Amino acid sequence: MQSKEIRSRFLKFFERRGHSIIPSASLVPENDPSVLFTTAGMHPLVPYLLGAAHPKGKRLVSVQKCVRTGDIDDIGDNTHATFFEMLGNWSLGDYFKEDAIKWSYEFLTSKEEGLGLEPKRLYVTVFEGDENAPRDEESAKIWKSLGVPENRVYYLPAAKNWWSPGDNGPCGPDSEMFYDLTENGLGDMTHEEYLAADLRQDIVEVWNDVFMEYEKKDGKVIGKLANKNVDTGAGLERLAMVLQKKNNVFDTDLFANLAEETKKITDDLRSGRIVADHIRTAVMMMGDGVTPSNADRGYILRRLIRRAAVKSGGKLTPESVALLVSAVAETYHNVYDNIEINLEKIIENINREINKFSDSLIKGMKEFSKISLGGHVSGVQASTLFTTFGFPIETIIELAKERGITVDERGFREEIKKHQELSRAGAGEKFKGGLADTSEKTVMLHTSTHLMLAGLRKYLGEHVHQAGSNITTERTRFDFTHPEKVPREILDKVEMYVNEAIGKGCAVSIEQIPKEEAQKRGAEGSFWEKYPDVVNVYMVKAPDGAVYSQELCGGPHVENTRNILGRFKIMKEEASSAGVRRIKAALE
Repeated sequence: MQSKEIRSRFLKFFERRGHSIIPSASLVPENDPSVLFTTAGMHPLVPYLLGAAHPKGKRLVSVQKCVRTGDIDDIGDNTHATFFEMLGNWSLGDYFKEDAIKWSYEFLTSKEEGLGLEPKRLYVTVFEGDENAPRDEESAKIWKSLGVPENRVYYLPAAKNWWSPGDNGPCGPDSEMFYDLTENGLGDMTHEEYLAADLRQDIVEVWNDVFMEYEKKDGKVIGKLANKNVDTGAGLERLAMVLQKKNNVFDTDLFANLAEETKKITDDLRSGRIVADHIRTAVMMMGDGVTPSNADRGYILRRLIRRAAVKSGGKLTPESVALLVSAVAETYHNVYDNIEINLEKIIENINREINKFSDSLIKGMKEFSKISLGGHVSGVQASTLFTTFGFPIETIIELAKERGITVDERGFREEIKKHQELSRAGAGEKFKGGLADTSEKTVMLHTSTHLMLAGLRKYLGEHVHQAGSNITTERTRFDFTHPEKVPREILDKVEMYVNEAIGKGCAVSIEQIPKEEAQKRGAEGSFWEKYPDVVNVYMVKAPDGAVYSQELCGGPHVENTRNILGRFKIMKEEASSAGVRRIKAALE
């Protein structure tokens, strides 16, 4: 059964049982600063799991794009992938354990509506209980009523059978389903035999029912939710592996096009799998607006691209990148159209990142070979590989592990801290940040700079955020996140945007409101998790109601844009650092 049919069968099965189909949310979480990427199907639904009413009702079903990099060292084995699709159905205070388990079993085993898996190859785990919640005898009883033998139901601790999105939010015990991949079947197994089979990957998890009836705060379970919810999940890649009778996800139709191309790059099996996985994930991230940079999501993306370049042995050329990205686009044709829409831009961005890294890769690998002869990578040496050659520390550690040598990670952190302190000290002399003073002209430029950021976001995209500023009476110097040079015609549009706001005589107001409300209003701000619970939101609003800028800021502003004297002019746009551009502008 091909992946497209698995998706289709899943959505139709639960739609027939009263579930509303909802589309996949972006990989970039909306209004959730606690995670960099959407890591599970439930992330976009947290407010509804906590009690808010969903516009589509109490029963939902979706296929959600997800990214997890916590298991990146496992990529290349049979089952792990950094990008994956999660099939999920939810009950928001409606049905609970009995219906959830019954429908999970029915979809997995039904030949007419479901996947037609063999019941005799299924194994089930349930929560063994601890101080937070009792042993889940109820789920075990339901499984047995469906025909699962008692000696195929295993009780496991919270580390295995308790699901939580993190230190805060809805959580609860879960029940997981595993499928036997061996040729002749393993048959009945003791608890210890089951654990060993799982470790060998003779059995693979194909489904997970999470019974969310508890809430966690700051890492502790604090009580029960207002409603009992169900969050189920099944990884599409693993289901495809089982249904297509493969022993690894990389031999499924989801990687078939990519595999053809990676074989031309490397004949090493694990390296080829890593290249395929990382390029696929990079494409998915870029399709949702992420660009390579030195921080947060951009750093994760950069790390994946550079790791793929290392594993390819430096053979990721513009031609091979174009073929790899096109292979991903072909696989997800009519599934995620944003990939094909942004195809050329994605290819261009990946090639740009690889080109930046290519010279450093060759020189860095030579340097690493010299270092490795000593049998250890010191903190200073690791720091040099990072700062001079652009090798992420994770790549350094991985290369060292392959050669059986060690890395002084603690020493590396200390050296990087020294480097950053020196960099900040130097920057402090030439780029103090913020307003140099609070004179009338400087304040005018301050408000104009905020309008410029709003214009940049309007014409370049929402990936644009402030990365630093220095404003004097003479000019504004402003750094922002963007991967490439901004064309003059775009800068002209931004200029017009700022001057239009100035000419309209917009009122400028500053209001203190809860951070969550500011996010809901769409106020611009980076690193929301660092702001206090109550924030200052300033707004530039025209008499006709048009909002020109809405941003977190506590600094002084003009009371009305008519008080800004002169015409705003962008004089220069240039690179500041990797993934960051700099503009110099003034009021003339």
